[in-house]
Order: sequence, then C-alpha cells, then structure tokens
Amino acid sequence: MKKIIAVLLPLLFLLCLVSLFIGPADVSFFASMKALISGGEGPLTLVMREIRLPRMLLAVMIGASLGLAGAAMQGYLRNPLAEPGIIGVSSSAALGAVLTIQTGLSAAFALALPLGALAGALVAVALLLALAGPRGGSITLILAGIAISAIAGALTSLVLNLSPNPFAANEIVFWMMGSLADRSMLHVWIAMPLMVVGWAILLPLGRGLDALTLGEDAAAAMGIRLARLRLMLVVGTACLVGAGTAVAGAIGFVGLVVPHLLRPLVGGRPSTLLWGSALGGAVLLVAADIAVRVALPGRDLKLGVLTALVGAPLFLHLIYKTRRDMA
Repeated sequence: MKKIIAVLLPLLFLLCLVSLFIGPADVSFFASMKALISGGEGPLTLVMREIRLPRMLLAVMIGASLGLAGAAMQGYLRNPLAEPGIIGVSSSAALGAVLTIQTGLSAAFALALPLGALAGALVAVALLLALAGPRGGSITLILAGIAISAIAGALTSLVLNLSPNPFAANEIVFWMMGSLADRSMLHVWIAMPLMVVGWAILLPLGRGLDALTLGEDAAAAMGIRLARLRLMLVVGTACLVGAGTAVAGAIGFVGLVVPHLLRPLVGGRPSTLLWGSALGGAVLLVAADIAVRVALPGRDLKLGVLTALVGAPLFLHLIYKTRRDMA
C-alpha cells in the first residue's frame, strides 16, 4: 500500500499542477502562479481562482469519491462488477436535476440544479432503505437499487420525451453527459460538506469489509453488525455519488474500473483498496479532465463521454481476462 501511495500521490500532485496551468490563454507558469497565490485585480486572477482552481478541486474530489465508493460497494457485495450507481442514487440525482431544468427552476435560481440533484439522491436513499428493509441482505440491496435506477431512468426519459422546449431538452442531454467546465467555487462548497461526510463514513468500514470476505455468517461471528455496516455503506455512497452528480452530472466507469486496476496491487484486501481507489480515482479523473481540454480544445468534449469511451473497452478487457483466468 505504501508503494501505491508513493506513486499515486506525487502523480496526483503533478496532474493537479498541469490542470491548473493548462488552458486556451497563453500565460506563463510564473504569472499564473502569482495570480493564483497573490491575487490582485485583473482577468488572470479571476481565471485562476474562479475557473481553473474549482475545476481541478472538483476533479480531485469527485474522482476520489467515485473510486472510494466503488471499492466499498465491491467489497460489501463481494462482486468486482459492482459500482456506485448500482444502488440507484446517481440515476435519481440525475432525475432531480433534470426536473429543475425542465421546470425552469435552474434558470431562475442558480443553486436549483445541484439542490434538485441532492434532493433526488435523498429520495433514492429513503426508497432504498425502505425497500431493502432492516434485515435485507446484499441481494435485496442490489434488486432494490436496480428497481430505483430503472424507475429514475424511465422518468428521466419521460421528461425528455414530453419536453415541449427543445432548448431545455438539449440542456438536459448535455448536462447528463457529465462535465467540469464552467464550475465555480460555489459548486465546490456545495459538494464538499457531503463528500467529507461520505469519506468519514466509508473509510472506517475497512475492518467490516475485510471480515465480509469470509462470508456474512463469519463476519457476524466476528462481531460485525451487518445491518449497521449496510446502512453506513448506503448513506456514505449516497453522499459521495449524490454530491458528485449534483455538481458535475453523470460520470461513469471511474468507480468500476479503478478498484479493478488496483486490486491486484493490494492483495485484494478491501480495507487497503479503499485508500488506494480514492487516490486512483482522483488521478484518473484529473487526467481525463486534462485530456478533455487537450484533445479537442475548440469543442466542448464532455468528461463523462471520455470516461465512458476509455472505461468501457478497459472494462471489457478486464472481463475477458477474468474469464480466461477462471477457465
């Protein structure tokens, strides 16, 4: 684990610097650094502090949150194919945001969109806990999450289908692709409290997840309260995924692929994988956001589109490799 941190932490720091100082404006490194640290008047200070810094911070926060949530979900379900969206929170958060766009609330009130997404995530958590029940196992949790995700996806499609405003429909489609462009420090402050709560909930679950590798009966015999573990997992994942979706839209495959890539390096222990996946997710999303700006600087390539284009083939390769190893 120390080797992984020793590699990922400097890499993350380097990528954060690149993210801060890459952009269409032809400005020197020292001038940008001075504007970021010292401030002062002028457009460069505004660009560094209100455009590039929030974008970098959100990439780190959302990437770490998705990586951590993915590792925790895979550890609890003991299924390497699980991902944070399996409990339906991201789909419900997207539905909440879509409704604010369709009703015009997002245009009338700047915070309506992220708050609507957070409200959708909260409703999903309440439904999930009600459907799964206090004693439901992992299969019940998965089925309840799939049902909520399917309902939220169908309602989102219905809103798009019945939308009389083509401009609102266009905005909905582009928002659902996921992006960190045009985000401000206000979005950082909206997402940060919930993400801090989510990190504080999920990171200490390592011991319980390690025990679950032996089975639910063995974990219960070791003193792990499975109902409490499941509740903490659902609430923590909802905080992370809901906050990320609220400010950046749907960004997929990070929570699915990153734990897969790092699992062989940590021996498969969920407690160790939590920290590694958080760092790996941050590295991946910052790198993807840099690639979005470099690949097509004149076009608004969406971050969620890039992560899907890169993540899906990589995931297919991992499935093929797993099947070959089991043969």
